[in-house]
Amino acid sequence: MKKLLTSVAVLVLATSAFAADPAPADLRASALEIFKALPSTTPAVANNPITPDKILLGKALFFDPRISASGVFSCNSCHNLATGGDDNLETSIGHGWQKGPRNSPTALNAVFNVAQFWDGRAEDLKAQAKGPVQAGVEMANTPVQVVATLKSMPQYVEWFKAAFPGEEDPVTFDNFAKAIEAFEATLVTPAPFDAFLNGDDAALTAEQKKGLALFIDKGCSTCHAGTNVGGEGYFPFGLIEKPGADVLPEKDKGRFAVTNTADDSYVFRAAPLRNVALTAPYFHSGKVWDLKQAVGVMGTAQLGEELKEDEVDLIVAFLGSLTGKMPEVTYPVLPAETDATPRPSGDIVAK
Repeated sequence: MKKLLTSVAVLVLATSAFAADPAPADLRASALEIFKALPSTTPAVANNPITPDKILLGKALFFDPRISASGVFSCNSCHNLATGGDDNLETSIGHGWQKGPRNSPTALNAVFNVAQFWDGRAEDLKAQAKGPVQAGVEMANTPVQVVATLKSMPQYVEWFKAAFPGEEDPVTFDNFAKAIEAFEATLVTPAPFDAFLNGDDAALTAEQKKGLALFIDKGCSTCHAGTNVGGEGYFPFGLIEKPGADVLPEKDKGRFAVTNTADDSYVFRAAPLRNVALTAPYFHSGKVWDLKQAVGVMGTAQLGEELKEDEVDLIVAFLGSLTGKMPEVTYPVLPAETDATPRPSGDIVAK
């Protein structure tokens, strides 16, 4: 009997996904079937050639609060590049100090997502850049007002001419969006995980390698795959067990609002996990602040399994390997206003 128990113990130890260090070469081969390392150069985007002048213009627009009707909110307000590319709030604060309905996704590496927003309603970063500007709960502005604001400042007019040479009237709302897309395409953060995928066995710690093996073996990578470790597909939140309303608000049916298809109720784009250790709180509702808790919720909701504490710790260790190096971004000096620049009116700022 004692011999039998010893044999069972040895078998359990040998078959545990994290009992021993996985062989780096085998782990890398498995990972490369699921994930892709970040490219070493700025990725191309559809129908928008990226140039230095366009990036320069896009950076200024990204940081300029005068794009909002109140003159208070910029793209960087909700996608703060100093705090992981988001605002670290449950839901973002916008025009008139209203709270938005969903947690702000990170702008870092967003160029690799199949679509933008939690419900994928914007096909690319150009379309996404136009959305918040016009949303009443965010910037509450109009394309006409944005263009009038930009044309009122000679420096912006010159920057648009340089970014879009040969165009008779380059200061347009479409070009505004294209410039922001060009800048955001540079917000790529190479991480230790990329170094591992590219052949560096020492790029990940032993715990991170075990966590990666678990991430694959448990099925997390079914939804969180590709270059951005997510952001490539749409999945029901609560595939196996629906979370409570504190995590999954009943009134937000996700992609259903885009497709009006019953099967898309409570379906959301899988969150990209790069820099996830920096972007609390989590999920579209922003209700979970602890990454370990978020991993646990995913275990029960998506995998139908209550993950053990040591399993959660190892997966969180792996997720830490996705924290990358931020590109150097110097805060821009913005063009000066003129007498022709539209002013924010007193009725657009909350009392």
